[in-house]
Amino acid sequence: MSSKGVCISLGKERVSTALLLAAGTGSRLSPLTDMTPKCLVSVNEISILERLIHSLQLHNFKRLVVVVGHQADCIRDFLGARAGGMEITYIISPLYKTTNNIYSLWLARKAIEEPFLLLESDIVFDEAMLGNMLLPDRIALADLQPWMNGTTVTINKHHLIDAFWCGGSTSYDVRHYKTVNMYSLSRVSWQLVRERLDQYIETNKVDGYYETVFAEMVAEGCLSFTPVFFDPNRWYEIDTINDLHAAEQIFPSTLHTAIAHRKGWSSHHVSRFTPALGMSTEMKPH
Repeated sequence: MSSKGVCISLGKERVSTALLLAAGTGSRLSPLTDMTPKCLVSVNEISILERLIHSLQLHNFKRLVVVVGHQADCIRDFLGARAGGMEITYIISPLYKTTNNIYSLWLARKAIEEPFLLLESDIVFDEAMLGNMLLPDRIALADLQPWMNGTTVTINKHHLIDAFWCGGSTSYDVRHYKTVNMYSLSRVSWQLVRERLDQYIETNKVDGYYETVFAEMVAEGCLSFTPVFFDPNRWYEIDTINDLHAAEQIFPSTLHTAIAHRKGWSSHHVSRFTPALGMSTEMKPH
């Protein structure tokens, strides 16, 4: 037990709820995101969101909570009330233009009481790697590659996260790993995170990143994550057009064929959404 804070329970309840933060404008992907949410940008004709739904369905997720903002109607039209066997809950961010993901996560504080998987809307990944994230209090990591930037972490001798390094600050005397922006949280951890988020939002710290909260809590010993390692050649974070081109070299357009073969569904273009996934057959014009 940690002497620096509240200990996290070692509950092993399997995660079957996902929280997707998809409110941002994705401005670095303009013009693709001018009239389209980032998660509906296509990677080889298959949107990021469609790939995610497929992955969550394969791992028997039951519920998906989505924080929406920019072009919210597009996401709601795409998913409807159910998708991939999951019940869909929407949370609207009224301040998405002036806030960041710390505010989006805070908005979900009343919508989720169960263990859940936290995801961002700009990640594509091999669905097989998701399996090890299905227990609570885990963090997806990868060995650092030249294309990676952003938050890194270090790992202690107990194979737990020792520290977060946000904003480009890095200690070079220990090995760093890149965060994949995917976390699972237990009920106890989520309650503690919610309390800390409340403190940030009450003081109007709404334009930062939730990793700042995680960093503080890990340093204080009141939050603990077990690392899950993702193959750096089997995931990509898409922030820019160059990122999109790089991701298309990794993730081919064969997903629809695989789905059709496995489930007996007909393949389709990204502008038409699969009824078998519980999605609309047409996107509304926008």
